[in-house]
Amino acid sequence: MKIYTLHAKQKLPITLKEGWNFLSNPKNLKVITPEYMGFNIQSGADREMYPGQIIEYIVTPILGIKTRWVTEITHSVENECFVDEQRFGPYALWHHKHFIKEIEGGIEMEDLLHYKLPFGFIGQLVHPYLVKPKLEEIFEFRKNKLTALFGNF
Repeated sequence: MKIYTLHAKQKLPITLKEGWNFLSNPKNLKVITPEYMGFNIQSGADREMYPGQIIEYIVTPILGIKTRWVTEITHSVENECFVDEQRFGPYALWHHKHFIKEIEGGIEMEDLLHYKLPFGFIGQLVHPYLVKPKLEEIFEFRKNKLTALFGNF
């Protein structure tokens, strides 16, 4: 069983409150997700984030295949961090920690993602050619979008 990790950091010239309000609002996921992924929230994003919140999406990550994805916000500490875990979707494991902290001149966001692919050995074979590059592309898009929205640090 191979568990993969993706780690990303970004600094933005905004206040902690601005950063938290944007990042912890599930509706903003669509804003920072590439359009080709067809990201569409189906339910669960009608309230401020809270532990136990279930959010259901439809995404089209590869070859135009629509995929239902259900996540739960398992932890949330205002202005500090939150965790989303997949309950149903394309991964065998998806555990995504989001951290935010105030630094001089703005904030630093940090993502720590642990994930496991389905299909055992076959999943491991396609990881370096399909999954890893796709996730890196999505996180790079997000980084660029956040810089466009909030400015360069």
